[in-house]
Amino acid sequence: MFARRTEWKLGENRFAKALQNARASGAELIDLTVSNPTHCDFTFDSSAILSSLSQVESLNYDPDPQGLLSARKAVAGYYNTSKLLRDSAALSPEQIFLTTSTSEGYSYLFRLLCDPCDEVLVPRPSYPLFEFLADIQDVQLRSYELFYDHGWHVDLGGIRRLITERTRAVLLVNPNNPTGSFVQTDEFEQLTSLCRERNFALICDEVFLDYEVEGNAQVSAAFSDDCVSFALSGLSKISCLPQMKLAWIVVNGPADLRDQAHARLQVIADTYLSVNAPIQHALRDLLKQRTQIQPQLTQRVRANLKVLDEQLKSFRSIQRLKVEGGWYAVLRVPGRNPDEDLAIELIERGRVIVHPSHFYDFLQDGYLIVSLITPEKQFQKGIAPVFEIAA
Repeated sequence: MFARRTEWKLGENRFAKALQNARASGAELIDLTVSNPTHCDFTFDSSAILSSLSQVESLNYDPDPQGLLSARKAVAGYYNTSKLLRDSAALSPEQIFLTTSTSEGYSYLFRLLCDPCDEVLVPRPSYPLFEFLADIQDVQLRSYELFYDHGWHVDLGGIRRLITERTRAVLLVNPNNPTGSFVQTDEFEQLTSLCRERNFALICDEVFLDYEVEGNAQVSAAFSDDCVSFALSGLSKISCLPQMKLAWIVVNGPADLRDQAHARLQVIADTYLSVNAPIQHALRDLLKQRTQIQPQLTQRVRANLKVLDEQLKSFRSIQRLKVEGGWYAVLRVPGRNPDEDLAIELIERGRVIVHPSHFYDFLQDGYLIVSLITPEKQFQKGIAPVFEIAA
């Protein structure tokens, strides 16, 4: 009765069962995986956020496939004040398509670029969402590796070896989730050159681009015209407002191909219908919220990194990998047992929740992932048993 594309394994794995059992028992757990900034004790300008949704223009239905011009101008303004603009041409609102989420943006792009069973190259490790988005769109994923050597690097040779006649796009996450690694300028230039030569598109998820920690953002696909490129971002991370469902795609590349992509995306966007009007009218004000929330979040990330580093002085068998940007830290731990076993032990003995490496498709055991936006007292209390048990 149901489509093969939705034949996922929906049963709970051992980690999920252990977590459910612990919660059912009434155990008090410290969650070091929290990723929702609205639950992390940050201070939001509530009155400004709520008043932005009360504009009288929202009572009118005046759809535009790309989104309202005023909203797209606000997004263009965000990019055109970025340090990454450098010598590139400023973005035009015509290059921007509004979507309800980056997930919807991916759906647009997979439909734009791929016929059933065409392939997109994606990074590993990375966020597990891509597999489901690809399945729903009948797209095949092939994973290229990120490797760690005094920092994370893209396996450019591995990307070339993965290319087949069905390859349609290369996907980057900049900075990557969970590794926190920024794409370096030389890597980006080689990838754009490859995409141009092979007539591929470059899709770049840049939702964490504003969050620099131990590195610097060097490039943005929004400003790349060397190949057909699509940059994705949105309010969820930029202004820490995941409940305000608005994201976007920035289209760039050589003029003729960019124009073709633009025309086809207009049909796709028109078919899905426009993003809701109140959030579009509020977008300019909601983007301004980043100036208040981003410093809070960056301070939290750095404070929790200091806690990690203090703990590391007493546990030589554990390392934390470099965090160039984003909200997460990867811990390298002794790989005596599968990471899932260790994560379950941390739930049952330490009363702490962390993510095992397989959640992000690491190739081998010996890694745990923790969220650095966890409230500081909670993080300090929870990380201690992680080190004691993992060591």
